[in-house]
Amino acid sequence: MKQVLVSVFVVGLLQCVLMAQPRKSREHDLGIPIGGTPGTINAITDVAGVEVGHTTVIAGSGPLVIGQGPVRTGVTVVHPRGKANPDPVFAAWFTLNGNGEMTGTTWVQESGLLEGPVAITNTHSVGVVRDAIIQWEVRQKQALQPWWLPVVAETYDGSLNDISGFHVTPAHVLSALDSATGGLPQEGSVGGGTGMICHGFKGGIGTASRRLTAEQGGYTVGVLVQCNYGVRRDLRIAGAPVGEEITDLVACIAHDRPLPADAPRRRCGTSAPVPPDAERELGSIIVVVATDAPVLPHQLKRIVTRVSVGLGRQGGFGGNGSGDIFIAFSTANPRAWHDDVPVRDVKMLPNDRLTPLFQATAWATEAAITNALLAAETMTGANDLRVYALPHDRLLTALRKYGRLPQR
Repeated sequence: MKQVLVSVFVVGLLQCVLMAQPRKSREHDLGIPIGGTPGTINAITDVAGVEVGHTTVIAGSGPLVIGQGPVRTGVTVVHPRGKANPDPVFAAWFTLNGNGEMTGTTWVQESGLLEGPVAITNTHSVGVVRDAIIQWEVRQKQALQPWWLPVVAETYDGSLNDISGFHVTPAHVLSALDSATGGLPQEGSVGGGTGMICHGFKGGIGTASRRLTAEQGGYTVGVLVQCNYGVRRDLRIAGAPVGEEITDLVACIAHDRPLPADAPRRRCGTSAPVPPDAERELGSIIVVVATDAPVLPHQLKRIVTRVSVGLGRQGGFGGNGSGDIFIAFSTANPRAWHDDVPVRDVKMLPNDRLTPLFQATAWATEAAITNALLAAETMTGANDLRVYALPHDRLLTALRKYGRLPQR
């Protein structure tokens, strides 16, 4: 028990340090023309009531020793109505490519409801996160129902992290659940996104929002991503082929020890780019979509499929080795599931009013992935593998070259 408490204390101290650091510029700060109008803080938490929490677990360096580290992982949670509000929300999910996991989706599809938080972690920690959420739900909501089917998703962080060391604990999950708040969430190498890689750059957690015009209803669509997919050559930002412009800064080994002849990585300091045909499309992306628009589960299914459009605009193709799994919910229609009256009235938009929500979902997805790349810092992890952050100055140069930003 003492070891768990010490671990949570260290993680909490790390989170305080991260929050004290100056935040890097985000896509809207830089004027990147992705499309649409961001909400007030350009985050999933622009949808009233949504709260986000992270626990980040970082320890050790050098050669990988399973069970000891290095550790570069964590967990991220999204509460649809906030941790204090147990009211379920209408929901739907979609998979572009299913080489991944999102638990609880059978009941989401059957019932049209999401009855608790959404959590995201690494591939080998889905079970412990799911069990810890049940523990939290029982503690918080035992009087509501006797069973829980949590929604927990994953992406693989085994390149930078001791993924088979099982370093995410129930205490980490409970900390993320209890500490979740509104406001602008931390992005980049935090929470479940700590050890993730996206288009060959350091990836992780990103968020964004888009607000509809008054004529369209004034609704908000917010998106949170954990991005861990794609190859460098395919990266597009605001339509510019950024991956073709920044072909160096590829993952490398940051030590002076001899490399095996068959080593898949090269030593840091080698400036030549990797040939495009040497890259393999691996990895995954989890996307959570929130809206305050009054839409029903079958309409949320239509909305959540449009995440694929934003992913495609960014250069994602849903490759065979990728787990591209998305879930969407609406915070409208409170208490729609309660049976204290025999008939419950709900509100819904006509289908002809959904197109702006489709567009907002695609734009917010594209912006959230961009924000994850912009926020992440260069990281060195297991076996001294170093993954570089996307350089802001070179990104802006590429955007100007292709006419996406004005020339200076």
